[in-house]
Formats: sequence, C-alpha cells, structure tokens
Amino acid sequence: MQTTELIRLSDVSLTYGSNGTKCEALKKINLTIGSGGHLAIVGKSGSGKSSLLNMITGIDHPTSGTVVVGGTTVHTLKEGPLALWRGRTVGIVFQFFQLIPTMTILQNIMLPMEFVGNIPKRERRDRALSLLERTGISNHAGKVPSELSGGEQQRAAIARALANDPPLIVADEPTGNLDSVNAEMVLGIFRGLVEAGKTVVVVTHERNLNEEYSRVVNLKDGTIVGDERSRS
Repeated sequence: MQTTELIRLSDVSLTYGSNGTKCEALKKINLTIGSGGHLAIVGKSGSGKSSLLNMITGIDHPTSGTVVVGGTTVHTLKEGPLALWRGRTVGIVFQFFQLIPTMTILQNIMLPMEFVGNIPKRERRDRALSLLERTGISNHAGKVPSELSGGEQQRAAIARALANDPPLIVADEPTGNLDSVNAEMVLGIFRGLVEAGKTVVVVTHERNLNEEYSRVVNLKDGTIVGDERSRS
C-alpha cells in the first residue's frame, strides 16, 4: 500500500534540439508516486517512457517544471551532489545490464558501496554476498559477467541496484532481453522488493500489466493519456 509521497513531477517538459530541429520528448507532465508503489510506465516507442524515467533519476534535466524525489529537487543539484544523491536514493536496472566486464560479479555489487560510502567497509563484502543470495546467484560471485546467462546478469544488476539500500528502484525494460522463465524470476524479485517497502518503477512492454503492477501510467507523444490503479 502506498503511504507517503516519494516522487512528484510538476509541469515537466523536456525539449531536445533547437529552432527547426526541436523535439518535445515530454509535455507538461504532472505525476505523483507514493512510497511502496509498483508502477509500470508503458507506451509505444518514442512516447517518452525513458525520458520520464531519466527525469526521476536525474539523468536528464527538465526544460521546464520541477522534479522532486524524496524531498530533493533533483534537477537543481550540481553534478557531484547529484551523483551522490543518485547513489543513495535510486537503484537503476538497465535493459542491457551495464555490468563492468572486467570485474567479478561480487566486485560489481560492491562498487556502488565504495562510491557512496554509506556502508562501512568491513560490511560491504557480506552485504554484497547477501544480495547475491537474495537474487539467487551467490554461486556466481567470483565470475565475470560474460560467464553468466542474460537472466543471471540481470539478477546481478538488480543486486547492484540494491547495494546502498535505496528507497527507489527504477528499471528500463528489465525483461526485454530475457526468456519467459528468467523474466518471471526478475518480476518475482521486484514483487518481493515492493512487499519489503521499496518503490519500483518499471518501463515495460510486459503483458498482464494489471495483474503485475499496482498502477499503470500510459504515455503517448510525451503526455500521460492513461493512469490506472489496480483494484486488488
């Protein structure tokens, strides 16, 4: 059940280019997301889904409007404080995993802890192993990403996103490159995170959206054209 407000976008617009080459990726988006939610962002290619996700994570800044996450006005932060805020507040899961190929899976999970520094050094290895156990791949801790299947790499990416225990997890097409078995494993991990009180926001093309997510926001041409909440 959603309780307190975690995310608020107010009149957010995003325009790329200038003059005759302008592209309006987002147009006056107003969206509030409560803590503990399990939200899907859907829409056709080019509808603005990834741009909306990038607003929430601070990867992109709005051309106009405000983005507030966890009480922080994200787009006003300078590069250094923004990176630190993101490391503490948001765990990002990418469609293509983005694991560092020359590091072991265990090292990949520990890296965000080393960057942010909110987990004591003596606890980082045990925490990383615990997260790999939680995502079902602790037996792969010493391997490099290329030795894992796509589904295993995605679970490692989720473990990395949880490294600093952020309140918010965002994922861009996290099951897009997975078979049905691995996709269900990933979705099951997300369900468990929501049950544990995390907020999970996913850009997805998955079917059975109303069964999987508590809320579905539909985008078209940079605007919100649908916002449905589950009755369950």
